[in-house]
Amino acid sequence: MNIIIPMAGLGTRLRPHTLQTPKPLIPVAGKSIAERLVREIAQVMQQPIDKISFIIKPSFGKDVEKQLLDIALDIGATGQIDYQTDALGTAHAIYSAKSLLDGPVVVAYADTLFKGAFDLDNNADSIIWVKKVDKPEAFGVVKLNDKNEIEGFVEKPKEFVSDLAIIGIYYFKEGKQLKDEIQYLFDQNIRIGGEYQLTTALENMKRKGLIFKPGTVSDWMDFGNPKVAVETNAKVLKYDFDEGKDLISNNIKVVDSEIIEPCYIADGVEIINSTVGPYVSIGNGSKIENSNVQNSLIQNHTTIKNADIKDSMIGSFVKYDGNFEVLNLGDYSTLE
Repeated sequence: MNIIIPMAGLGTRLRPHTLQTPKPLIPVAGKSIAERLVREIAQVMQQPIDKISFIIKPSFGKDVEKQLLDIALDIGATGQIDYQTDALGTAHAIYSAKSLLDGPVVVAYADTLFKGAFDLDNNADSIIWVKKVDKPEAFGVVKLNDKNEIEGFVEKPKEFVSDLAIIGIYYFKEGKQLKDEIQYLFDQNIRIGGEYQLTTALENMKRKGLIFKPGTVSDWMDFGNPKVAVETNAKVLKYDFDEGKDLISNNIKVVDSEIIEPCYIADGVEIINSTVGPYVSIGNGSKIENSNVQNSLIQNHTTIKNADIKDSMIGSFVKYDGNFEVLNLGDYSTLE
């Protein structure tokens, strides 16, 4: 099985945190979004992963490419980097990895995390994972028939048609069928809003008789903006803690302080005269002093002093000394 991960977006809604680091490589409880996504897919698919394509922009740089290739290597797969130079839609992005559209393939967008056990229905040509949501008008949704098969795709419906939102993970029993359909969109220049859309290709495949079925997940976690990123960090910490994972390094300095789990605390962290947690992630080499920190995501080599903060997202190499309650600070910021 192959995996294709489109991740060429600029993550503008998560700025300033994505100005230095592409969104899929931002750590959540010690692991990047991309790594968590790949590992979760590999675990729930219960079959060997052969190749993984990470679709990025060339401007992401060689350091980012190496990090991504290492993710594939760590699960025993062969990684490759493919480029989407122009933002011409979801189908266009997937086609950037056309060499992997052969045999069983999973397409997963790297701006979301999930929890759940996947059941691959052998009677389906494709499985599209969905989650019931309260406000379906904000999502692409699927319509089901009485056979529990997908009979239609609707993007951000203005009137209610379904509350099953597409979470951005797709399985195709034969990737070549998707490749051929996307090529047809190119050949006929079939665009919506100026872009080649995956849902258009899926609709065409369905009309040709291919069977699409829904898969469900127990949890779907977004990472689209700082507020939901902090919420996702808390959920991931809870899952990891409940699974008994070791989240707190032995190589930290704690003086006159309390850590309220679940928390992720990386190597080299110093916590002095402070209370940290619950639901706090702290990256390598950071320092918390004379502070109270709750429900926050703090990256590497950042110093927090004299603070009482919660619900905050703070980048790397930040210096903060003050009395604000909610923070959203990007890399290399200073408030003293």
